Amino acid sequence: MLRTHTCGELRITHVGQTVTISGWVQGMRDKGSLLWIDLRDRYGITQVTIETENAPKEIIDIARSLGREFVVSVTGKVAARYSKSDKIATGDIEITPDKISILNSAITPPFTIEDDTDGGDDIRMKYRYLDLRRNSVRKNLELRHRMAIETRNYLDKLNFLEVETPVLIKSTPEGARDFVVPSRMNQGEFYALPQSPQTFKQLLMVGGFDRYYQIVKCFRDEDLRADRQPEFTQIDCEMAFVEQEDILNTFEGLVKHLFKSVKNVDIPELSRMTYADAMKYYGNDKPDIRFEMKFVELNDVVKGKDFKVFNDAGLVVGICAKGAAEYTRKQLDELTEFVKRPQIGATGLVYARYNADGTIKSSVDKFYNEEQLKKWAAAFNAQPGDLMLILAGDENKTRKALSELRLEMGTRLGLRDKNKFACHWVIDFPLLEYNDEANRWHAMHHPFTSPKPEDISFLETDPGKVRANAYDMVINGVEVGGGSIRIFNKDLQAKMFGLLGFSKEDAQAQFGFLMNAFEFGAPPHGGIAFGFDRLCSLFGGAEVIRDFIAFPKNNSGRDVMIDSPSPIAKEQLDELGVTVNVK
Repeated sequence: MLRTHTCGELRITHVGQTVTISGWVQGMRDKGSLLWIDLRDRYGITQVTIETENAPKEIIDIARSLGREFVVSVTGKVAARYSKSDKIATGDIEITPDKISILNSAITPPFTIEDDTDGGDDIRMKYRYLDLRRNSVRKNLELRHRMAIETRNYLDKLNFLEVETPVLIKSTPEGARDFVVPSRMNQGEFYALPQSPQTFKQLLMVGGFDRYYQIVKCFRDEDLRADRQPEFTQIDCEMAFVEQEDILNTFEGLVKHLFKSVKNVDIPELSRMTYADAMKYYGNDKPDIRFEMKFVELNDVVKGKDFKVFNDAGLVVGICAKGAAEYTRKQLDELTEFVKRPQIGATGLVYARYNADGTIKSSVDKFYNEEQLKKWAAAFNAQPGDLMLILAGDENKTRKALSELRLEMGTRLGLRDKNKFACHWVIDFPLLEYNDEANRWHAMHHPFTSPKPEDISFLETDPGKVRANAYDMVINGVEVGGGSIRIFNKDLQAKMFGLLGFSKEDAQAQFGFLMNAFEFGAPPHGGIAFGFDRLCSLFGGAEVIRDFIAFPKNNSGRDVMIDSPSPIAKEQLDELGVTVNVK
């Protein structure tokens, strides 16, 4: 071994011992009579101190030849530091070297390898192997490791089996775009990389593996953003002989276990909210309930006056920002510009201040007197000091815009504390949603989701009214997991495929293996999948999931470190029977 101890291990109790440590040179200071070398590894930093009057010339010469990120081994005695440091765990000691060996030299890195680095995202992604040396990145991956271990511990105690499923599978038309892989041995045919192991875990239930899980890599060829990567990891789970309540209780337990074991945070029982209420009161299906600020509908209160914007609107709806009545005109103008951004889509913003003296002043005083504005305040249950913010227009677009405004106000008012966690379930999603362009129904989750038993009759008469046996777990406004009770009856599954526009032949070609399996006695079953990268970023207090992935892609889906994707040789393409037309 080239070390007896790590660079984060030595303490005052080791004083007098001869040790060997190895690592990278974090920095070197030369004061003439004293030389200091900070040696770093994954575990910490240890200071090596050389008194030039007493040290051998060979050691001094080697020390002065060192550069940042040189790989070095040091053997020497542990001594108590004269000037102790409380900034590092090894701050009480230093090493007086008897031997310094350069294991490898290094060129100057393109950015400083420190917590507060001077490297931007692009340069750090290009040299990701250097970025991995930084404490902040290492801690993120240590958190990820711990969460994986604790997930396995929890599920193992409940008799779940971890089973690997295939990576080269069949492409299906539902859901996001597949990544496809050409087959050399079956030219003109393609594998797909799995968006999830959905059908395989259902087949495991048919096979009698009544509790399955897998921490599994999945792939989706979709547009990227901060919380998406083309390849990502799921905690994928399935259970047989269960109903929805069993799934919710089991995996609520998993999340509570993770919070307690990883962060020492006790999470209370998760509340439940229907999809209809989530949309009505928060404007989206993954509301952040760390703060209130629920939507208040105002059609009955504001219409019938001379204000055309409200009179012509399908919906007038607003939020009450507690304690924000002192907002300046500049701040209100900023909020107006915020909601008018193209990605938000509102045409304007109406506001009313409930002043501390009890008066109410609005941006539409021309149309509403104070007595009428008092009715606004009553609808909002507003108090002196509050600010009422109101949008109007098409119902769906207006709710979406107000949802974004609510989150913006939550951020501005400091209500979205990353160290505070609000977890809840959203249930009773619609089973189907209609796509006007395709002129057909689409599954809101996937084609294997079971309808609520009491809604099955609507499949024939009013498909949009059917609720799904589906559920999402939401933490701090982020959907971290979702699943459903599955269809396990062949006839009901065939009816579902028919509603989604599959012919019998198409359904058999795409999913015949699953339909056939159902004929051999499929048990009632259901499951859930958690976005593992997303869950890790929440636990780590970050919004960008790539900080918790060892080698992530950038927002263009590229790995700039290895320069991928990249062209391949014509000989390889010919062997695969693939012709590439580059525009």
